[in-house]
Amino acid sequence: MIDLHCHVLPGIDDGPATLEDSVAIARASAAAGVQTIVATPHVSWDYPNDAETIARLVDQVNERLAQEQIALTVRRGAELAFTRIADIPESELGELGLGNGGWLLVEPPFTPSVTGLENVIAGLRARGHEVVLAHPERCPAFHRDRDALVRLSASGVACSITAGSLIGRFGREVRRFALSLVEAGLVHNVASDAHDAVRRPPGLAAELDEAGLGGLRAWTTEAVPQAIITGQPLPPRPPEADIAPPRRASRWLRRR
Repeated sequence: MIDLHCHVLPGIDDGPATLEDSVAIARASAAAGVQTIVATPHVSWDYPNDAETIARLVDQVNERLAQEQIALTVRRGAELAFTRIADIPESELGELGLGNGGWLLVEPPFTPSVTGLENVIAGLRARGHEVVLAHPERCPAFHRDRDALVRLSASGVACSITAGSLIGRFGREVRRFALSLVEAGLVHNVASDAHDAVRRPPGLAAELDEAGLGGLRAWTTEAVPQAIITGQPLPPRPPEADIAPPRRASRWLRRR
């Protein structure tokens, strides 16, 4: 499996503080069946990271993983705050893609509205950048205006939800909204968004299975992220019959 969104680099954002903490995340990821992590440290006003620093830390972590004989590879990436994108030079944006595949991971704000987000994403795509939207199920604005997410998806934006959202780690309402996005065909990738090995641990397959979405595992954690990090077209979603959410979730969705 490929974890497309993971805060594994040390001392660079709100993820692991030390290299030992990074190794702990990688070890837990490998034990959960992950073979590749895309390191996605925040690039925001609070964490003004740059491509050169990210590349240096990726090399450092990979070297340590080889020494520890952990069968996992870390690749470069970033999680770009949409409010910061206008300030990033075009040459730098090209170095912040997910695994050098040409896709940018864009984080919407945790606010009741996302004024300007669609314009920012349209601008990125007009300049040749494909976009993955990070954890939209945890964005209050999309809870209020799901049509905005529908428009973004229809335009070619890929949506990546957090595995923990599917089993209630971010609350009941986020879980319900995440399941509704899956059922509506608005989810393309499931990632861990791990920040440490305990409080925000890595995990993909177990969460999908617990949510009753094991039929989505190969597509969301292997096929789609592989296409993204290699710059290939996204593969089609598997048959609906294979990815039905649990019955209790479907009953809630029908009532809604």
